[in-house]
Amino acid sequence: MQVLVTGGAGFIGGHLCRALLRRGDEVTVLDSFDDAYAPEMKRGNLEGLRLRLVEGDLRDGRAVDAALEGADAVVHLAARAGVRESLASPLLYEDVNVRGTLTLLDRMRRRPLPLVFASSSSVYGRREDAHAFTENDDTGRPVSPYAASKRAGELYCFAAHADWGLQTHALRFFTVYGPRQRPSMAIALFLQAALQGQPLPIFGDGSALRDFTFVDDVVDAILAALDRPGAFQTLNVGSGAPIRLDALVDAIERAVGRPVLRHHLPDQPGDVPRTHADVRRAAAVLGWQPRVQMEEGLRRTATAMRAQR
Repeated sequence: MQVLVTGGAGFIGGHLCRALLRRGDEVTVLDSFDDAYAPEMKRGNLEGLRLRLVEGDLRDGRAVDAALEGADAVVHLAARAGVRESLASPLLYEDVNVRGTLTLLDRMRRRPLPLVFASSSSVYGRREDAHAFTENDDTGRPVSPYAASKRAGELYCFAAHADWGLQTHALRFFTVYGPRQRPSMAIALFLQAALQGQPLPIFGDGSALRDFTFVDDVVDAILAALDRPGAFQTLNVGSGAPIRLDALVDAIERAVGRPVLRHHLPDQPGDVPRTHADVRRAAAVLGWQPRVQMEEGLRRTATAMRAQR
């Protein structure tokens, strides 16, 4: 199978491309190598991989057409990521994440292909109850432009399925982490600070609950979705085992083998008090379950960061 991966030079994309090639698939990557973080880091994610690279912008229909040539399926990862960053640049997030997604869907209607769309747990907004998030929960109150753009992407994917027959799985990723993670993400920041003996920046009092998902589990879910195309579905992809941020810091101490300092900062706009994935639908539809527990994932990420240093 030949798979087009938009945003394939990013964190998840690099891991996915390796997994696809290992199992014998052919891979095309469409990536703009934008300045969201260091482009050389993204190029490093593809180093040594035998794939076809189309360097171009998702909003450019000609680049999308070139990338789609010969494809049997599409994994759409390309997006501007980050809740806080979207508060500073909402128009950019709308343009890349919404118009870019619609450009891809418009080009795909000429030759409908199975599609896996990378959505986000951010679509659930601010939840105060203690229940795990299910795919039937209300998603009509996003609290950041990033969350709104991902929900809009889901809706456009559903419209493309209804109107043009695109077989689509929209996977709602819950805070993905692992080796080569985007530097601004919490676990990357925490581990980097811990390894350098610097205080860890903790927003709020540490009571926020987060469902962190190791990147290998996310890649497994994407592969399962590629292998089981069907009618439009939204599916949670998370660990199902949320952790308090103060407990996460304790786990990071164990991962790096030293005590760490904590620097508490005010809550940030756009942050939510808790995320918690109910993954039963993904298990039923894809036959997928998360495998990597937090302690193991942190150890593997810390080991990779030491090697990079």
